[in-house]
Amino acid sequence: MASIIEGYEYDIFISYRQKDNKYDGWVTAFVDNLKKELEATFKEDISIYFDENPHDGLLETHIVDKSLEGKLKCLVFIPVISQTYCDPKSFAWQNEFCAFNKLANEDQFGRDIRLPGGNVSSRILPVKINDLDPEDKDLLENELGGVLRAVEFIYKEPGVDRPLTPDDEEKKNLNKTKYRNQINRVANAVKEIIKGLRYPGEKSQTEKQRLAKLKLAGENPWIKMTVAAAILTVILIAGLLILPPVIKKLSGASSSIGKSIAVLPFDNLSNDPEQEYFSVGIVDEILNKLFKIGDLKVIARTSSERFKNTDLSLKEIGRELGVATIMDGSVRKVGNNLRISVQLINARTEAHIWSEIYEKDISDIFLIQSDVAQSVARELKAVITPEEKQLIEKRPTPDMAAYEAYLMGIFHYWKVNKNDLDIAMQYFELAKERDPEFALAYVGIGRVWLGREQMGIVSSSEAGPLAEAAIMRALEMDSTYSEVYHALGSLKTWTKWDWKAGEASFRKALELNPKNADAHSSFSHLLNILGRPDEAMKHITIAVDLDPMNSKILAFYGVDLIFLRRYDDAIKAFQKALDLNPSQGVTNNIIPALYFAEREDEATEMLKKFWNDQEFLSAIDDGYNEGGFKGAVKKLANVRAERSKTKYIAPYGIAHQYALAGDIDNAMYWLEKAYEEHDPNLPYLLVPTFDKLRDDPRFQDLCRKMNLPYKLN
Repeated sequence: MASIIEGYEYDIFISYRQKDNKYDGWVTAFVDNLKKELEATFKEDISIYFDENPHDGLLETHIVDKSLEGKLKCLVFIPVISQTYCDPKSFAWQNEFCAFNKLANEDQFGRDIRLPGGNVSSRILPVKINDLDPEDKDLLENELGGVLRAVEFIYKEPGVDRPLTPDDEEKKNLNKTKYRNQINRVANAVKEIIKGLRYPGEKSQTEKQRLAKLKLAGENPWIKMTVAAAILTVILIAGLLILPPVIKKLSGASSSIGKSIAVLPFDNLSNDPEQEYFSVGIVDEILNKLFKIGDLKVIARTSSERFKNTDLSLKEIGRELGVATIMDGSVRKVGNNLRISVQLINARTEAHIWSEIYEKDISDIFLIQSDVAQSVARELKAVITPEEKQLIEKRPTPDMAAYEAYLMGIFHYWKVNKNDLDIAMQYFELAKERDPEFALAYVGIGRVWLGREQMGIVSSSEAGPLAEAAIMRALEMDSTYSEVYHALGSLKTWTKWDWKAGEASFRKALELNPKNADAHSSFSHLLNILGRPDEAMKHITIAVDLDPMNSKILAFYGVDLIFLRRYDDAIKAFQKALDLNPSQGVTNNIIPALYFAEREDEATEMLKKFWNDQEFLSAIDDGYNEGGFKGAVKKLANVRAERSKTKYIAPYGIAHQYALAGDIDNAMYWLEKAYEEHDPNLPYLLVPTFDKLRDDPRFQDLCRKMNLPYKLN
């Protein structure tokens, strides 16, 4: 039976070691049960390739029928990870697991795909039936390029580590898992992955329903409790099956971590998975209030949430995040009654510092969050100024449906790609409709327009006025938010080319919130644009230190490293950003980094991944055959220049490609065109791509008109 997507032989490939099926036929039983679950999950029939014949020579020998190569062309690959599977000498490892990983990375979809809810997941869906030895875990994670996240079928008792069976009681199992539920989790994960493959970029029905509910939300400030559950379940469960490696400090700098804290995701004890988002929301609010305390170093949630359900100890988490203290907790909500438990732990010794249990009505939630933040400051001996106390107790909007819409907008904005920017705009507009005085909603609208402008999705003449109107409206309503001045700094820098006003705005943003990692990263680019690399590295180092697992900040760090001609370090930063979010738009700068590091073949392959258009791909292949990477990028520039006659394409990008190809005249033509159209990326004239143009009088004249340096320091 063929796959439900044309061009693929099977929907699912089951990979396992025959040793794990000999004792009691566990793998055979698993496949039979999964087939039944898939029948109840999908409208269509789902095809599974499962080599159940131990003597056919496919699993345990190297006499392989050539047809296996075709069978590996499937949508989802399920390896049964056991004590015996991670063996580099075995056929299953070499010719199935590693072969599929390579094949999927090179096919039309890629190994990591976007789910309907907006998250990213791997097409490798591991099923784990034993705890692994450290060396086996390392082997797996090195091949995956990320931390192993699997659906576990493990039965544990003291001295017992074996595959879970349908007859095992979850109450006796130390893992508390039930076989039937785990089968269901596998089927649901498969469904999400296949949806992502069949309908790339389409919003899920859940997301559409959530938008509708937010629009219809009444005055009840707690309407959000029934709104965001589905997408956050996707975010926290389906999307995190394979997470990228824990990122260590990239800069090599170590800062004082005495008064420092990371807040781990709280456990949801409500016996209702749809309440998971509520515990996430509480962590968000606590962090927002902790950020207001200047005497504390606080790690952003985008980094700390990576440690949900981790096997790492608190000492290891503290070391990875560079903090001395960790907060964790739990939330139980029944009706309007809340029970929130929080505790502070010394990350170096794992000793208990402080804990509190709050049992209150839901209407007291903001008071609880404020009390937690101030208690943390007290225990860590951090000083809270009167102004900070006032900010901690401030509410951004009285309408919780508006605030929920804003949070959803921020989640999508951070992905920095066209589809997510469109979704983010819908939420920011909805937040504005719910509360026309909500300053942060206008900031979000302005930042989406700026993002669209800088990515070349729309022209500066279209995006600039709309971004400016939204940001200035936010400034009129509330000038106490760091986010407002951050957006204003971006507007002044990349839209207005007003370097002095841009710098003043970024400094004001950081004065209001020194822990605004995003503002630090944006400011670093302005400083490099102005030829001040030492100051730039200071700010990007702070940004990475505050939010070490944020794909956008890591990508900005990569660009800063390119300014410094540190290409190998830049490639590492971009790769880690890609591991965290393969659709992160700024990571396309890995292409020039690879080229300048003399890794032209890799640069060409990356060029194909970022320009996945059949006409572009043909141009890249033809150009590469004629003249290597330079030929490939020049042919691509030619095609894009021609297409720009009928569709808006930002001229700076075309100029950048011609410069990489060494075509100085065409590069200058498109740079001058970028100046005429006020392209927001034109300020990046100090990047090494334009090194060969620096002695050209036309280039020097352009830099003088923009009040930018054209010589390297």
